Amino acid sequence: MRYMVHLHFPSSNNVAEYEVVINGLRITIKLVIQRLDVRGDPQLVIDQVTKESSCHNAKMAAYCREVHQLEDKFDGLELSHIPMHLNKVVDALAKAASGREPVPIGIFARDHHKPLVRYEKPKQASGGLNHPSAPSNPEVIELNEDPSIEPDPLADWRMPYLDYLLHEVLPTDKMDARWLVRHAKSFVLIEGELYKRSHTGIL
Repeated sequence: MRYMVHLHFPSSNNVAEYEVVINGLRITIKLVIQRLDVRGDPQLVIDQVTKESSCHNAKMAAYCREVHQLEDKFDGLELSHIPMHLNKVVDALAKAASGREPVPIGIFARDHHKPLVRYEKPKQASGGLNHPSAPSNPEVIELNEDPSIEPDPLADWRMPYLDYLLHEVLPTDKMDARWLVRHAKSFVLIEGELYKRSHTGIL
């Protein structure tokens, strides 16, 4: 099935990509598909959803939360980055949708006049003044780290997976626990080393 979405509201490239992902997930859920491999070009969106990159504003965080909520409806959901030149069919659909070209025969299309996700914009203090608790120049803040404390080389993204696969230990937060259980299915332990299985089956 080929599907295109026309967005009739101002949106950034990342918002458009999230809108497409959410549309695709909702359609797939209606088709009662339980396991899905999502392949796309938007590296930032994929990194945010897989928690390899943080969401720096309320809008991206709201979109990311919506994807995670839809993710709960699948037995298995994998997001993989595919370069645009290897994804020519999808690239052609995206260009046709953004260019408002006539919908080709055999292609399903949907028009959206408002975003699928609602979010609260950060409130600003009256009078245009900074909130007293907020620094006026947050990007120059330096952390006072204790040089006597050695960084733990194992305190990285692998630890939750290793704790779960080796000892069945899950995070206390229920959403994080469900997320970990789903994504741990893509990992395997071989002689104590953690490997991720790609959509092609290669470790």
